[in-house]
Amino acid sequence: MHQPMNTQDKNSIHLSYDNAAFTNTCKSDADTSDSGYKLKKHEVSLQKNQNSATSNSQDDVTNVSPINIKESDNESENSDLGIYQIEKTNTTSDFSVNVAENCKETHGNLTIDEKVTKGYSKRTSLMSYIKEKLLSGKNTETQKEKTEGQGEERETWGKKIDFLLSVIGFAVDLGNVWRFPYICYNNGGGAFLVPYLLMLIFLGLPLFYMELALGQFQKCGAISVWNRICPVFTGVGYGICLVSTFVGMYYNTIIAWGVFYMFASFRSEVPWAGCNNSWNTQNCMSLSNNFNRSLVTNYTVSASDEYYTNEVLGVQGDHGLENLGAPRWQLVLSLAAVFLIVYFSIWKGIKSSGKAVWITATVPYVVLTILLVRGCTLPGAVDGIKYYITPVWHKLLDEQVWIDAASQIFFSLGPGFGTLLALSSYNNFHNNCYFDAIVVSIINCMTSFMAGFVVFAVLGYMAQAQGVSIENLPTNGPGLVFVVYPEVIATLDGSVFWSIIFFLMLITLGLDSTFGGLEAVITAICDEYPMMRRHRELFVLGLVLVCFLGGLPTVTNGGQYVINLLDSHAAPISLLFICFIEAIAVNWFYGCQKFSNDIERMLGHQPGIFWKVCWVGICPICLLILFVLSCWKYEGLQLMGYVYPPWAVALGWCITASSIICIPIYGVYRFIITPGTLKQKVLRLIRPSELPGHLVLNGRTCNKDSYSISMDQTNVSNSITIESAISLKSSFKMNGDSHNL
Repeated sequence: MHQPMNTQDKNSIHLSYDNAAFTNTCKSDADTSDSGYKLKKHEVSLQKNQNSATSNSQDDVTNVSPINIKESDNESENSDLGIYQIEKTNTTSDFSVNVAENCKETHGNLTIDEKVTKGYSKRTSLMSYIKEKLLSGKNTETQKEKTEGQGEERETWGKKIDFLLSVIGFAVDLGNVWRFPYICYNNGGGAFLVPYLLMLIFLGLPLFYMELALGQFQKCGAISVWNRICPVFTGVGYGICLVSTFVGMYYNTIIAWGVFYMFASFRSEVPWAGCNNSWNTQNCMSLSNNFNRSLVTNYTVSASDEYYTNEVLGVQGDHGLENLGAPRWQLVLSLAAVFLIVYFSIWKGIKSSGKAVWITATVPYVVLTILLVRGCTLPGAVDGIKYYITPVWHKLLDEQVWIDAASQIFFSLGPGFGTLLALSSYNNFHNNCYFDAIVVSIINCMTSFMAGFVVFAVLGYMAQAQGVSIENLPTNGPGLVFVVYPEVIATLDGSVFWSIIFFLMLITLGLDSTFGGLEAVITAICDEYPMMRRHRELFVLGLVLVCFLGGLPTVTNGGQYVINLLDSHAAPISLLFICFIEAIAVNWFYGCQKFSNDIERMLGHQPGIFWKVCWVGICPICLLILFVLSCWKYEGLQLMGYVYPPWAVALGWCITASSIICIPIYGVYRFIITPGTLKQKVLRLIRPSELPGHLVLNGRTCNKDSYSISMDQTNVSNSITIESAISLKSSFKMNGDSHNL
């Protein structure tokens, strides 16, 4: 809320800025030595002629002597953030001040109280004039490029459903199918739903809501957003980009496996149905052909398992990370096909990806429903489902169950990847992101629970067919979807059809998650470096090529060991720390109440006390605990009996640290390049240095944001609201480096 300033210098024009979400108040007060800008007036005269003031339907205050702005020489003595002086020039051209709605100006008996209309679009407002003058200082070329990029109207979603499908597609991925069912039954079955729902309410949903609201209000990606929150943490954005790039290198290989399987299914019989193939061994056992079915021993290997390990991965030619072997051309082509689809789905931004998700986000639900109906009709399915949902209450006393619940919720909803920030930044300003957060979270959790029924119905059938317990079957990770499920499919009538739709589901589940992950990088880079936005197609092509080349080691004979290394170190540990810093920066440095005020401007109401308590305390504490436990309980890596050597573990921790270390490195760099005293540096690094440009464009309403101008003793007190008086094409800046207001 604006508060008038006490003016001591009667020959000065004083400009104060008060923003509830932006704690920089600009005023000139010798007693307080507060941060701000001093606008020094030299013989500025106002036209007090009532006739001239009322001659037009719009009101203006003119000055026959324009002003010139220069940086003060005594910045360090008088201001924390810098002082600028405005002096009169000899030019005779005019400038005008557009007066906002309900802005009253008294000249004798004259009272003005009218709305500012678009008729003054060709006039230069005082604030526009000030900005133009400030921009003419140093760093002109750099600022001009960035201002032009920010001045472009931001693209928005064509339909609300496009955004919802994109977020749902990102949240619902392969982990919902191969991870949640295993964690659920391994941690108490139906009893696991208690910690799972509690972690959803107190951890996952608040973080999900926070990122959606943050991206929608600030309208920028994971790098630029920190200039509007707390510049010292800008390294968080670069760390997020590294994490998303690492994930893009290996996650798409799993999709490529699905592509390989789907194309291999286009034949009269799925290739893993029998044991008379070149990749089979003497220990092969086939349920579909009843081959060696009666000779099941500890050495027996299913036909689908041998197809996966020997034909798809080519593990028989591998001896671990020490000898990866050459890339397998079949997988290279499959990976190239995946990235080709990804490129043409995201190269045009949300215009193209918003259409692609209509297929990639809806097909999995159609296929899951079909598979659920078919799976429930299989013999032994009921036993598998009972095994899945039967509660084991005593397991709730195990702290590992609660840790698994928190981890599953966190990585299922996907905060910290920057994707939610990027996707929501293209929303309309007044979109109901609170509703979106609730709906998407519920859909994501229901999908995970539904996938558990699909998986355990099949596991029950498989266990009965082999005469073994469910515990002896692969129930987690790639082994579930590339070994167990294909083996079951081979025993069904119409196995080719079931195989095609199942792997089509896996491909679509993975693709829309890839769309979201890469869009986080693209939006972050393009917003921070506007030149990239003008060449988006080339930039996206370069990013896709980087991920493709980085993914080549994952399609070698030892590729699965590379995937396991990246999957364990690229994202899980570093994202916990990144998200912890994000929660601290937004709710402690920027301010939970200021963030709540931002949400109020978008939605019309403040978040409840529950959300604020979660943002300030519960979420940071949970994230910090999860991060510490993830590091403390780390016991090395192993896969299929192969123990990773120390150098591989060290490499994994280097990958983890590469994204975390971006935060302190950038903080130190920003501290070094920021001018001023120690106090000035600290203030400039922890206070927002940029006001979102869209808040001063297109009539946006920003309650609690106002400017006040006081001139001499003329009792001129113009409260010029951003929505009606300041027509700027780019964001206001209050940073001594760029000399922008």
